[in-house]
Amino acid sequence: MLMSEHPRRPDVDEVEFVGGQEKRELHVVDYDPHWAHIFLVHQQRIQTALAAVPVDIHHIGSTSVPGLPAKPIVDIAIAVDDITAEEDYLTPLLAAGYLLRVREPAHRLVRTPERDVHVHILEKGDPAITRYLVFRDRLRSDADDRALYAETKKALIRQGFDDMNAYSDAKTDVIAAIVARAVVATP
Repeated sequence: MLMSEHPRRPDVDEVEFVGGQEKRELHVVDYDPHWAHIFLVHQQRIQTALAAVPVDIHHIGSTSVPGLPAKPIVDIAIAVDDITAEEDYLTPLLAAGYLLRVREPAHRLVRTPERDVHVHILEKGDPAITRYLVFRDRLRSDADDRALYAETKKALIRQGFDDMNAYSDAKTDVIAAIVARAVVATP
């Protein structure tokens, strides 16, 4: 049954990390042009899996910015019509070999078994998608903000984060400042 055939359900109201919290050794590497190819491969895999569902697919995160050092994890954002209609998108993505990692309000995350591709699933119109794209585009077009973000990431990695969520949280203020500059600069 496609999402248009059922009434909207309430979303989850708690964060669930499938498999519990994970400790991971985090490292940032120089930009790899192969990341763009990895995105295209997974974009096709996702489009095939979700052929019956209207979705938008975007390459986001540091691996989407040429020249930017990054954790070697390709981030992808998928926008679906109804985040609560998991049978429309989650079941096909799991069948395509992705593993569910996070289920939280307004967001799901699946990843490859190798943990080198993270697919963020959000609802169309979610402001988070706009922020991802504004941030990505600003880093692609502004060398100063790209350098600031690269240095921030390297400094944080040197602090020894072994939890990806804590590392991501530590970048929040710098990301917000870059997004704010991008919004001001947009005519």
